[in-house]
Amino acid sequence: MAEDDLCVTRVPIFQGLTRQEQIDVARFARPVAVVKGETVYGPGRAVSRLLVMHSGQLKISHVAANGQEQILRTAANGDVVGERAFLTGHRPDHFAVALEDSRMCVFDHGDLAALLRDYPDIGLRMLRTLSDRLTSVERLLAAITSSDVTARIAAYLLDLPADVRDGVPVVRLPMAKKDVAAYLGTKPETLSRSLAALSAGGVIQLHGRRDVGILDVEALDRAAVPA
Repeated sequence: MAEDDLCVTRVPIFQGLTRQEQIDVARFARPVAVVKGETVYGPGRAVSRLLVMHSGQLKISHVAANGQEQILRTAANGDVVGERAFLTGHRPDHFAVALEDSRMCVFDHGDLAALLRDYPDIGLRMLRTLSDRLTSVERLLAAITSSDVTARIAAYLLDLPADVRDGVPVVRLPMAKKDVAAYLGTKPETLSRSLAALSAGGVIQLHGRRDVGILDVEALDRAAVPA
């Protein structure tokens, strides 16, 4: 991977390093390319790895004993997958499947000691990233366990990465609406009605099938609190 396009520069845990340090860290990485539908890893894989997304998108999911799939999250450009297993050395307990053709940098757990010895701040940033993710999960769980579908949708939108377009934060649904609905424990038609209601209330603006402009962040944050 070219030095002017290091995937480590896209990730918060590596952004505190100097350019030369990022280049040094990137030498531990192995570039991996997968095609849409390919399983990157599954439960019980012998080697714990840290995946740094360079392009594309992965679906992280867990399959229950009854065979039902529960989507945990999606990962796109700049996201990190597998921090917990990478830090502990434990085998993963979930699946990572490519939703589209994807490229990533892969770090093996065996290189962790060397990385943390030379760059101890990386470990602190990993823990901070996990803490932030747990906060997001707690908010979403509070919404999902309620009967307030709008709260679930609002919490979900708030946790998606946003691009600012003409001064307005815009998020992109990482999956088809039917999959988002399944993830939030509702029906596609209920999801569409709730999005339409938020749009009619001036809280969001729908752009095409997947892009959502957040016109009023405070109102969306209030909507994320179950009634």
